[in-house]
Amino acid sequence: MAGLTPDTPTPQSLTAHGASRVLEVVFSDGAAFRIPFELMRVYSPSAEVQGHGPGQEVLQTGKRDVAIEAIEPVGHYAIRPTFSDGHDSGIFSWAYLYELGQRQEALWAQYAERLAQAGADRDAPMPAAARRGHAGGGSAQGGCGGGH
Repeated sequence: MAGLTPDTPTPQSLTAHGASRVLEVVFSDGAAFRIPFELMRVYSPSAEVQGHGPGQEVLQTGKRDVAIEAIEPVGHYAIRPTFSDGHDSGIFSWAYLYELGQRQEALWAQYAERLAQAGADRDAPMPAAARRGHAGGGSAQGGCGGGH
């Protein structure tokens, strides 16, 4: 996904809507997005979710009702949300938030395809190993092998 450049639009406002579980972001270029918390959680940029390289992604399930409990600024370039399932290691740069907002439809389709390929259900609870960030033992979930 995109990185931060001098031309990256910056958020002019950021509002977490608890009832509808969306992050509303209005950017300096006029773009405005309503990014579902679930989409943010399943595409968290953390190594716990993305792994440490291609093919190491950990498919996230059971995140439909995830909430954001807190949002911490990271410098002047990102935020770090704390999700209700305890996940708090993803740093969402402005460029990444913009991309999530802009590519929502394609990302949802990609997520549905990954679920179908894995024979997984969007609402199934995460296996215990994957919740810890480790799939271990050659599981189809992948894993990063690091302590997150």
